[in-house]
Amino acid sequence: MARIFDVVEYPDEMRNELVHKFPETGSGDFRVGTQVIVRESQAAVFFRDGQALDTFQAGRHTITTANIPYIVDLIGKAFNDRTPFTAEVYFVSIREFPDQKWGTADPIPVQTPGVGVGWSVLTGFGTYGFNISNPQQFVSQIVGQQGRFSTADIQERLRSVLISKFADLLGEQAVALSANFMARLSSLRDEFAAGARAKAQDDFKAIGLTLKNFYIQGLSPAQNAMEILRDRGLISAEGVGLYTQLQAADAMRDAANNPSGGAGLTAGIGAGMGIGNLMGQALQGGMQQPAQQPAQPAQAAGAGAAAGAASQRMSVAEAAEYLKVAEEDVVAAVNEGQLKAKKIGKSFNFTKKDLDDFLNA
Repeated sequence: MARIFDVVEYPDEMRNELVHKFPETGSGDFRVGTQVIVRESQAAVFFRDGQALDTFQAGRHTITTANIPYIVDLIGKAFNDRTPFTAEVYFVSIREFPDQKWGTADPIPVQTPGVGVGWSVLTGFGTYGFNISNPQQFVSQIVGQQGRFSTADIQERLRSVLISKFADLLGEQAVALSANFMARLSSLRDEFAAGARAKAQDDFKAIGLTLKNFYIQGLSPAQNAMEILRDRGLISAEGVGLYTQLQAADAMRDAANNPSGGAGLTAGIGAGMGIGNLMGQALQGGMQQPAQQPAQPAQAAGAGAAAGAASQRMSVAEAAEYLKVAEEDVVAAVNEGQLKAKKIGKSFNFTKKDLDDFLNA
């Protein structure tokens, strides 16, 4: 005859264990009068044939037909209700499990209209905490017949939920904040965390859990953002090349703004105009026209007008605007002999050809 358990308990602290089945394999033999001891941080759920019989909270409990009325159907009234019956007891930890780690194994692309190439790729990491708020639901839906179930067994599922909701939130905030989105990433961590927690709460509740907290410890653009966007088909290879060139131009401009940089002036002018040229090339890419036919009279007239525009004189202010630099940079370039100009009185003026020759030198 199988052993009949008179006392059922699981004294382990269950630091990383969410659920422990008693007995670990098969079913146990119990009877009316069996004692069930449940610790403060536990709940105990009785199951038989996949059906929950009752849930006990912390304390010492005696199995009776009052607290488990289904026993009457299981064993009847023979032997003064002392007939053994088979069942399983699942001890469930209801303590909070804090400091669980989450992180974006795959960076998150976020559409950012009007910023850079229109997409940003973000990585993030942090911690979260949860507890089992509905032991019966959690055992029924997640644990099944497993003898032991730990935090490691469910971490991947919970992380997937959190990162999915976090990605949704970032997309919404990128649209709401528009051009300010990237600039405010760090300052809005707490708001993003609260929003992601609210979004994920229903998914946790659906399996008997409560998401106690969600923290963002790091949130920043991915280092290889352009490659990621290209691999996902969100930007072309030509776009990656353009972005790289623009980054180089930005670096040149930063060097120009550094007072200690000896080559700063020329670099600054080149970078300023270089960005405009690169953007122009990008816009022209893919829109090449068929080989031009010999110029018609109207086209020739247009070409003559363009030539006249090229010879039109520009002031220092207009030249600075054209080169996308400060006026003092233009004057300094003239004084150093790097930029051709015609001096009239105390000022200079330039032709478009003078400026283009300087840029192409």
